[in-house]
Amino acid sequence: MFFAFRDAPERRAALRTPQALDRYRLFGLDEVRRGAQVRHNLEREGGPPLWTRATANAVNHLLRLTGGYGGDFASAFASLRTANEADVVFATSDTVGIPLILLKRAGLLRPPLVYAAIGLPERLVELRNGPMRRLYAGAFRRARTIVAYAESEAESLRRWLAPGAPAVLFLPFGVDVAAFSPESGRNEDVDVVSVGADSRRDFDLLKAIAARRPELRFRIVATKEHGRSLGTLPANVTLETDLSLEQVRDRLAAARVVALPVRRNSYSGATTVLLQAMAMAKPVVVSRTDAISEGYGLEDGLNCRLVEPGDAEAFERALLDTLADSRSLGSRARETVEGDFSWKRYTDKLWEILSAAWQHDPS
Repeated sequence: MFFAFRDAPERRAALRTPQALDRYRLFGLDEVRRGAQVRHNLEREGGPPLWTRATANAVNHLLRLTGGYGGDFASAFASLRTANEADVVFATSDTVGIPLILLKRAGLLRPPLVYAAIGLPERLVELRNGPMRRLYAGAFRRARTIVAYAESEAESLRRWLAPGAPAVLFLPFGVDVAAFSPESGRNEDVDVVSVGADSRRDFDLLKAIAARRPELRFRIVATKEHGRSLGTLPANVTLETDLSLEQVRDRLAAARVVALPVRRNSYSGATTVLLQAMAMAKPVVVSRTDAISEGYGLEDGLNCRLVEPGDAEAFERALLDTLADSRSLGSRARETVEGDFSWKRYTDKLWEILSAAWQHDPS
């Protein structure tokens, strides 16, 4: 099997460290390796060779001119021979998946392709004309299977690709329930902790709540870009940027409540941090985006608090209520994740999908 990853320093670091806590960034590569030979597109140190970058630049430029949407063609070109030696190719993100699906459409990628969509509908909206929309729809119909980590995204793709859509499956993400577990006796020294790196996080909403509640202590863990955009913070807010996952786990453990405000969108629901916090039996207040409203077993007031995106007053009320009585919410959160959203459950299902892709390949 061949895994195609989005190239990022954090992912390369995870690949170099067999016991790293953030091996989840590899989307199940370790577990699949126990049953199959696996290669991937980040085996080359220093990235793709110069010729592939030049070719990729030209292809992406042509796609932009004609109304299309590109991606990491350099990685796709550099690893195409290795990918074609595999029984199945797994594109783990749209950045690498879009080039691969277009190469599949051109007949240059031969094995069956399993495509993981993460925000794909938002990218498809950027296609600027009918011929491009037809080209991409035809390309995606050549995927063996498309998986999405949100039921809303899976349903959107089924509608877009019909008729003739491949199997489009909702695959709930998972969390390592042993690595993220309740820490008895841990001192909870911060009232509210919020963690996130994606662009959909609504830290401005949390900043406004903190300004109105000086008696509470807040901690935001984000990227440097988020930190710069937040500007001057209230005195009761601590900002930390670019922490390791081990440090993030420590910050979650020290929180009385985990707050995950997210702007309205179809694919991002702070899902990874949400599951990590729930596995640690932390009470979570989270925005009810489409990405998590179905399929993750969330029930407002039972195992988390769900608030409509952008509703600062409702989010503040939910935070205050949860801070006043958080124990039962956290314990039921842990039960939900242990029962249905463990990393083993996710990787077992992924193995089934990847195995079925090549076992049913007519070629």
